Amino acid sequence: MTSDTPSAGSALRDSAKRTLRLEQQAVGALVARLDDAFDRACELILACRGRVVVTGMGKSGHIAGKIAATLASTGTPAFFVHPGEASHGDLGMITPGDVVLALSNSGETAEVTALLPLLKRMKVPLISMTGRPASSLARHAEAHLDTGVEREACPLDLAPTASTTAALAMGDALAVALLESRGFTAEDFALSHPGGSLGKRLLLRVGDLMHSGSRLPRVPLGSPLRDALLEITRQGLGFTCVVARDGRLAGVYTDGDLRRTLDQHSDLTGLTVDEVMTCPGKRVSPETLAAEAVSLMEDHRISALAVVDDEGRPVGALHMHDLLASGVI
Repeated sequence: MTSDTPSAGSALRDSAKRTLRLEQQAVGALVARLDDAFDRACELILACRGRVVVTGMGKSGHIAGKIAATLASTGTPAFFVHPGEASHGDLGMITPGDVVLALSNSGETAEVTALLPLLKRMKVPLISMTGRPASSLARHAEAHLDTGVEREACPLDLAPTASTTAALAMGDALAVALLESRGFTAEDFALSHPGGSLGKRLLLRVGDLMHSGSRLPRVPLGSPLRDALLEITRQGLGFTCVVARDGRLAGVYTDGDLRRTLDQHSDLTGLTVDEVMTCPGKRVSPETLAAEAVSLMEDHRISALAVVDDEGRPVGALHMHDLLASGVI
């Protein structure tokens, strides 16, 4: 049993490599097929006053659902409609201001082609994505995207594998082209992903997470070092702001500064915080993206930051633990 394992494993890997190569070739072949029809498809969607209705049956339907989700999350309102259900009432979800994107590898899927007369009557523009440019679906579309493949990755050349991969890649190409044309930004993306880690990284700002008011550690410039240490202990953030008479941040005193102080001074009695503080200290504004604050902390190997307003006055404190708890990291 043990002696058979290496050869069995090798055969499995060889099969996987063949599959990946075939699918890589299928996707690569799409580049040469991008022509005026792709431009026309983008123009139809950009001019759409409603939504992009994506439809497909079977495996093409699964790909259609993913394409609809990708379009919707990148600035193009879209949703999936099952073609079988569309013929039994769900066609009411399609309005004259919409554009339909229909997927079918053969271009002859009965449930999809059954929608053609209805779409023509409603004057809804049709974009097709098929593997056969001469198919019914391709011929009746205002723009046809050719996603045909020489063969499926399936050794029987039956199971939709390379063809679905090609259709998925073409859908991504369409979504990204539209995204760039619309000038879609990272903040726009975050607005449609507020619950995920992507949204948190892109939307949360330092002001949403910082400690402020009575939770802001601070001592006046010239304070005895003992007072600074008591403030650090009381607030539990590993540092304290040191504030000048005009209210501006003069520097910070951190746990790391304490270690350096102990190395350099045998007697802490009589030391004031401004003699041993870090000046001016790393600082951010409340409007700084939380993700930028993470990068700053990591670059300088620190665990906390002072938050200052436009005048340089401390208004908050941010700790790495706050970023961890929020899901930004």
